[in-house]
Amino acid sequence: MASMCGRMALRAAARQNVTYHSVRTCKMMNDPLEHATGIEKRELLLKAAGNDNPFDMKVFKRGAGTKENPNLIPSAFDARIVGCICEEDQTYVQWMWLQKGNQKRCECGHWFKLVEKAAV
Repeated sequence: MASMCGRMALRAAARQNVTYHSVRTCKMMNDPLEHATGIEKRELLLKAAGNDNPFDMKVFKRGAGTKENPNLIPSAFDARIVGCICEEDQTYVQWMWLQKGNQKRCECGHWFKLVEKAAV
């Protein structure tokens, strides 16, 4: 339907000796920081300041994870959900809640501990 309407408009323009052309004045888009709002703007500002992980969403490589030397997980809150991929070829993630002040052992035997991180 849209293509038919377009063809009809072109035929009408050709019969009336009307010329048409597209005009594009701006060749590039403005800075995305000018258009961003809310969380997106906060993320862009933090990335511009050098923080490439503003929401602590990057994957941590698991260390030794013993009871004496647990994997330290930063958090600005009293609890955080953590996923452990126990085996290299495992196709699912073992999820667990970490509470502030307590160490937790995953089913694979690795230990995790929540450490305080200042909120941004």
